[in-house]
Amino acid sequence: MSSIFVVIIGLLGLAVGSFLNVAVSRVPAGRSVVRPGSACPGCATPIAARDNIPVVSWLLLGRRCRACRVRIPARYPILEALTGILFAAEALRFGPSAVLPAALVFTAGLLALAACDAELFLLPLRLVYPTLGLTAACLIAAAAATGQWHRLGVTAACAVGAFAVFFALHWVRPAWLGFGDVRLAGLLGTGLGWFGPWYLVFAVVAGSSVGLLIATGLMAAGRMTRDTRIPFGVFLAVGAIAAILVGAPVIHWYDSLSDPYANATGVPFTGVGDRP
Repeated sequence: MSSIFVVIIGLLGLAVGSFLNVAVSRVPAGRSVVRPGSACPGCATPIAARDNIPVVSWLLLGRRCRACRVRIPARYPILEALTGILFAAEALRFGPSAVLPAALVFTAGLLALAACDAELFLLPLRLVYPTLGLTAACLIAAAAATGQWHRLGVTAACAVGAFAVFFALHWVRPAWLGFGDVRLAGLLGTGLGWFGPWYLVFAVVAGSSVGLLIATGLMAAGRMTRDTRIPFGVFLAVGAIAAILVGAPVIHWYDSLSDPYANATGVPFTGVGDRP
């Protein structure tokens, strides 16, 4: 694969990360992400183009607004850099394939939702539904380009199944799971179902495990209690992105242990439609 392609997608990720910062700052407050233009939250001075370069401007400005010198939160360059890195990683993972746009849209939406959950314990509908719609549209386009229409059926089943399971958990014990996480589960099923149900399982198990480990460590350090709220959406997003980037080797290994076809041939079953 051309390294130029990866670099271009990475730069696109930096730009998308800048937009995600706007969305995270405005959507929870019910404000437009289009108008007005970007401005300093401290003095309302419009941000010049030279001060709006992802990551670079934050470093050159010394982490402060040029006009009023108020500190610019570290979330801005972190989200921009993380989006760029993940976009480049997914370009390496999928190449210029039909499914890459869906993976990028899905990842961008998850990053914005994770940032909102981390800061506000909120998963805004105005981020969940657009991400869901755009991801589904990209997957439909991928099915049209590759002829793999059957994967859409698996995607729909995963979305409905994940939503149903999380809804049941929320109904049984609302304190365990907010309804925002239930909606997020439906989004995860949509974004990961194309690759196969085990990717969704991997995401939930990996995300829950990371959350449990961090919570256990914080409780052991006396920095949180059993009653402390946890932004579970952050860990679900981490698990989903991990499933996209590194889930395949784990799932292939599991298939090689449990699939008689793989044991007989040495070729693991990798997903929907792969077995002859």
